[in-house]
Amino acid sequence: MLELAVFLLCLLTSGAATGGLEDKVLLFPQKTNNSLVAITPQIPLNFTAFTLCMRVTTEQQEQKDVILFAYHTDAYEFYIWIDKDGGTGLYLSGNNDAVHFSLPPSLFTLRTHLCFTWSSSTGFTAAWMNGQRSVYQLYRKGQAIRPGGVVKLGQYPNMENFVGEITDMNLWDEVLTAKEIKGVYAHTTSVKVAKVIDWFTVEPEILPGINVEVINDDV
Repeated sequence: MLELAVFLLCLLTSGAATGGLEDKVLLFPQKTNNSLVAITPQIPLNFTAFTLCMRVTTEQQEQKDVILFAYHTDAYEFYIWIDKDGGTGLYLSGNNDAVHFSLPPSLFTLRTHLCFTWSSSTGFTAAWMNGQRSVYQLYRKGQAIRPGGVVKLGQYPNMENFVGEITDMNLWDEVLTAKEIKGVYAHTTSVKVAKVIDWFTVEPEILPGINVEVINDDV
C-alpha cells in the first residue's frame, strides 16, 4: 500500500496537470538543461495581436538572458525574456531584431506583474510592470503569428533556464485596454477571460524538476 501511495503522489506532482492552475504557482527551483513547462494553447495562435500577462519572481543574477515564455511551431514564433543587462525583451520571428524594455530589474526579486502587448495593425508594442506601461515601440507591423505550436516556460536554447516562480500567466488574442491590464494586475473580477491560455483552466505538461505549489499568500 505504501508503494502505491508513493506512485500516486508521483503522478500528481509530474506530467500533465489537470484542473487548471488557479491559486497555484510554478516553481523552477534550480538550473537544469531540460526542466520546462509545455502548454498547448486552448485556441490556435493564428492572430495579429496579443496581450500576455504573468507574475514573476526570481533572484537569479546571470550573465545571460533568462527565458520566461516561448511559443514554438517549426521555429520560434515569439519569446520573452529577462535581459542580462536589466529589463526585458520580446522577439517575434522574422529578422534578428528584438524589442527591449528598460524595466527596473530589482523588482523581479519580489512578485512582479508583467504584461506585454503587440498589435500587427499598428506595430505598437509595450511592456507593463505592476499596471504601469512603458513607452510604446514600433515592432513588426503587418506580421501574423502562426498556429500549430506549443508554449514553453522556463527553457530555451542558448539561454539560461529560468529559476524562480511563475503564476497567473494568461494570453489573449487582442490588446487589452489600459483599464483592463490594471484590472488584471489588481485581480478584479470584471476582466475578460483569456481565450488563448487561461491560468484557471490550462492543463500543462510539467516535466520533472518543476514543482506546482499552492499559493498561500496574497499576490
